[in-house]
Amino acid sequence: MNKKLKFIDLFAGIGGMRQGFEDDNTTCVFSSEWDKFSQKTYEANYGEIPYGDITEIKEKDIPEHDVLLAGFPCQPFSSIGKREGFMHETQGTLFFDVLRIIKYHRPKMFLLENVQGLLTHDSGNTMRVIVASLNELGYNVSYKVLDAQNFGLPQVRKRVIIVGFDNNLNITNFNIPEGQESNVPIGKFLEENPTGYSISKHLQSSYLFKKDDGRPQLIDKNSDIQVKTLVASYHKIQRLTGTFVKGGETGIRLLSQLECKRIMGFPDDFIIPVSRTQMYRQFGNSVAIPMIKEVANAMKIEFYASTKNNSHGRRTK
Repeated sequence: MNKKLKFIDLFAGIGGMRQGFEDDNTTCVFSSEWDKFSQKTYEANYGEIPYGDITEIKEKDIPEHDVLLAGFPCQPFSSIGKREGFMHETQGTLFFDVLRIIKYHRPKMFLLENVQGLLTHDSGNTMRVIVASLNELGYNVSYKVLDAQNFGLPQVRKRVIIVGFDNNLNITNFNIPEGQESNVPIGKFLEENPTGYSISKHLQSSYLFKKDDGRPQLIDKNSDIQVKTLVASYHKIQRLTGTFVKGGETGIRLLSQLECKRIMGFPDDFIIPVSRTQMYRQFGNSVAIPMIKEVANAMKIEFYASTKNNSHGRRTK
């Protein structure tokens, strides 16, 4: 392999995209994340504190890079039809910051991630503007909804993945890998009675089981299902969206820190230096690592094949 691919990690959170993209042939040259608790977790694991608010960072102050990674927040864009181009339409949103950095640095490729709702947001207008604005900057764009449960994880977690290649690479019709139905059971990922995660008997009777409607989702070591999406507000113990474990001092408990790491695909030794509330928030906001890794690997294969072909083409002149 020639020189390492340089990448930047925007809206980095705790570095989930980085976990999936980074390997021996890549190097992260810049990261940005405004949340101070996420910065703390990022620093504990990668040895660097991400820069803060991306809207205040000038594009020229970001190092040169080959790849841009971003799990950008989804915000509404201004109405269509102003004719100033899509860059203008996205002004004032965080996606605009992704665009201005891509426009200035012209990375060879990018990998963006967002919630599934992005596709239907503002009646599909938001996604239309995103793709059109990336096309306008000279990129071939593909996108697809992927589900973490098809990448070896015991969790239903659907996310939109957007991949772009510089038009000069001549990579058209990039096929984003969809994984395969693996139906990995959650039971294998559970710890043996971790302490300190119990839900009080009072909360169970007054709220969790106040109705006999089969909710919330309860699991144990024998469960062979895939759990619901781990959400950022998991610590609030919501009966409709939460998944809880049978066991512990009161008979029902929350997922442990180790279990959260595992169902997101993080390594067991990933360091969490923040409170439990922040820990749940951070994992709920992160990405399914094996899913990102598989997409990243496919991107790298395409990129290296393309640069090889292009260099052969030049030599035969």
